[in-house]
Amino acid sequence: MSTKPAWYAQLWVQVIIAMAIGVALGAYAPDTGAAMQPLGDAFIKAIRFLIAPIIFCTVVHGIAHMANMARVGRVAIKALIYFEIITLVALIIGLIAVNWLQPGAGMNVDLTKIDVRVLDPYLKQTHAVGFIPFLMGILPNTFVGAFAEGNILQVLFIAVLCGFALVWMGDAAKPINVVIEAAGKMVFRIVGLIMYIAPLGAFGAIAFTVGKFGVGSLKSLGFLLADFYGTCLLFIIVVFGGIAWFCGFNIFRLIRYLREEILVCIATTSSETVLPRLMTKMEAAGCEEGVVGLVVPTGYSFNLDGTCLYLASAAVFLAQATNTHLSLGDQISLLLILLFTSKGAAGIAGAAFVVLAATLAAHQTIPVASVALVLGIHRLMSQALTPTNFIGNALATIVIAKWENALDVVKLKAALR
Repeated sequence: MSTKPAWYAQLWVQVIIAMAIGVALGAYAPDTGAAMQPLGDAFIKAIRFLIAPIIFCTVVHGIAHMANMARVGRVAIKALIYFEIITLVALIIGLIAVNWLQPGAGMNVDLTKIDVRVLDPYLKQTHAVGFIPFLMGILPNTFVGAFAEGNILQVLFIAVLCGFALVWMGDAAKPINVVIEAAGKMVFRIVGLIMYIAPLGAFGAIAFTVGKFGVGSLKSLGFLLADFYGTCLLFIIVVFGGIAWFCGFNIFRLIRYLREEILVCIATTSSETVLPRLMTKMEAAGCEEGVVGLVVPTGYSFNLDGTCLYLASAAVFLAQATNTHLSLGDQISLLLILLFTSKGAAGIAGAAFVVLAATLAAHQTIPVASVALVLGIHRLMSQALTPTNFIGNALATIVIAKWENALDVVKLKAALR
């Protein structure tokens, strides 16, 4: 019988301790804290290069295990319907919250005094954001290129095709399935090894954030941060909590079950670092392998609830700060644009900020140059939107599995206990 490891040997405890040390270092020695950035970046890169093979092996094996292409299509359609509904709810809640609290009112920002040169690296990427570029981006230039670039959607597209091909091959595909399953287990073992340095990565990332963006320099934008963090928390408790209750479990138990991964998300502002762990834990919680393999990778591009809250909140905040009047019609058109642009950021560095700039350019009402106002606090806002995205994808996996009768309720309750 296995015994529970000592409290100090548990990953979430080690991550919290590392984050606390990082906050202290960033606060009392900002320059030294900012210099810790390579530790966080190295951890993110160490996990990111494994994401493509994990998605490929998991999705191919999952589809081959289902052995039913009609069911694969049914799961994908159910997932997309769910994603669109929750995305719309997130955008509406974000717009209501920022209109009610009005964090940008009274700032009276003079755009002529803003240095827009700092936006160049982000504005150059806005051409790649949008519904048509998004669809075209799903198709890789080469088979190997999708893996080399680490494009989640392209790898998912290739994996689905390969899974279908193996199903069509029948018994002749069994040796290939065995190899793919073994390769997947090998990659997950590597992830397990890399997670040992998660506390070091969390320390470096949080020390950099506090050291570079110390609280004292953020007072003028503190109301926006408070508004956004509160909106994310409300969304998790009310919307996610309501969905979880309808599915027969408590959202706080799910958060506790995923606490290690959530802490890593907060520290590194990247949900990609815990994608492999999320897939493993969802299977351990009773979700069928094939459903996990389809829903989780797809959700990382289509189910970005925290990002939608950020986009709605930031866009209207910038309108308030620059005294740009937005009528009800303007806000409805903004919401419709966000429904599309929020789906087109997969694989783009600084995705949420790039999409924000692209959305303002498409809407042509709020000055694009105003996005410079939130550039300095984007990383701090990411520390709220990233875990919201992560929790949303974990919840979506359980919802789709239950909808598809592919959820072992007994295993789920045992895991959440």
